[in-house]
Amino acid sequence: MKNFSLKNKIFSISSIDEFNDIALEIFDFQYRNCNLYRSFVDFLKIKRRDVNNFKKIPFLPIEFFKNNRVYSSSKPHEKIFSSSGTTSSELSNHYIADLSLYYKSFRTNFELFYGDIKNYCVLALLPSYLERKDSSLVFMVRDLINRSNEKNSGFYLDNYEKLAIKLNELNAENRKVLLIGVSFALLDLAEQHSFNLPDIIVMETGGMKGRRKEITRNELHRILCKCFNVSAIHSEYGMTELLSQAYSKGGGMFNTPPWMKILIRDVNDPLTLLENNRTGGINIIDLANFNSCSFIATQDLGKLHNEGSFEVLGRFDVSDIRGCNLMIE
Repeated sequence: MKNFSLKNKIFSISSIDEFNDIALEIFDFQYRNCNLYRSFVDFLKIKRRDVNNFKKIPFLPIEFFKNNRVYSSSKPHEKIFSSSGTTSSELSNHYIADLSLYYKSFRTNFELFYGDIKNYCVLALLPSYLERKDSSLVFMVRDLINRSNEKNSGFYLDNYEKLAIKLNELNAENRKVLLIGVSFALLDLAEQHSFNLPDIIVMETGGMKGRRKEITRNELHRILCKCFNVSAIHSEYGMTELLSQAYSKGGGMFNTPPWMKILIRDVNDPLTLLENNRTGGINIIDLANFNSCSFIATQDLGKLHNEGSFEVLGRFDVSDIRGCNLMIE
């Protein structure tokens, strides 16, 4: 399997049949090349020949990334991304064989949902993530900032006064602004300043990370909409163990790029998939993640809707606190 050939196919998927064929190809590749995944599939007594549809592919529990090297490539890794977590929890490590694949995924994905990054001034409020050098979120946002080709784009650690001034200046100049931040920091900013910024995009990446009392996404968005005077709050749903993200342009309804799909599993029977509009565990297929594992059973709870959008409704009670989403509906 040649990586460049697979990469080209993944990012040009235009039908469910193409998605299915590539997913099965990647399943076979990862079964053969990732010892951990092969052991997991064999433990379930699932035969490769019986997996003839992407919905039959086994999903590896995301917890395996904490104590194992989940890796399908024969080449040395180029980068290791680590999860945020808390001081008491084990961190997940994602070994990246090809950073160009991550660039391709998040760049193509952003353009699919928001257009050319050069049209934006990107202001990032990610203080807890900036404290770490191995955050995949910071890696992505730094690239967006650099490619925005906008002198005002940049990271803000805890200088809310400076950020508030910059937001008001850019708004007065009718500039197209993307403010992306972790939930607790956006709330801190909103509580300390008054804004009237109806035309900017405010995007939360989830997570209070122990800094604040947990609230629902609906409540978070209600507060932020009022404080920034915007009609909707956008959201990014991603995690260390993936190479792709889902985006919501409001109301907590997420959509995925063509190479990524969400399935919902029964919380009491993890090998059974649920029909649409029922709440269960979120399974993710991320075909861009073919050098690691593309089929992951997360510890998030959600609901898939008929048109393909999905909601993130909370976390399993038994799961560790994670930075990507801590809000329970």
